Amino acid sequence: MSMMSEFKEFAMKGSVLDLAIGVVIGGAFQKIVDSMVNDIIMPVVGLATGGIDFTNRFVALQGGPFATLEAAKAAGVPTLSYGLFLNQVLTFLIVAFTLFLVIKGVNRARRTEPAAG
Repeated sequence: MSMMSEFKEFAMKGSVLDLAIGVVIGGAFQKIVDSMVNDIIMPVVGLATGGIDFTNRFVALQGGPFATLEAAKAAGVPTLSYGLFLNQVLTFLIVAFTLFLVIKGVNRARRTEPAAG
């Protein structure tokens, strides 16, 4: 068996195709989650905390005070961007919870299917 035919057999297996589809859908899903966090959840959290914009929360490790994270980065100052970190943690929690709900629904559907035979 030639290397090309072995590769074709490997690439056409169901698990490899399922993985490729999952990666593509995951990339699209990530954009939806990012938008939900940045455009829906974080503004509400900011409002509840008195208008704090978490994406602009940081500690400059050198130099004077900077009004924005962009200004600090433009000056080449290293920063601890804890607001961006909080956004990433929130994004992870939303993705994890959503996947939990999906898996829970799939498991429930599998249990309620009648047995074959």
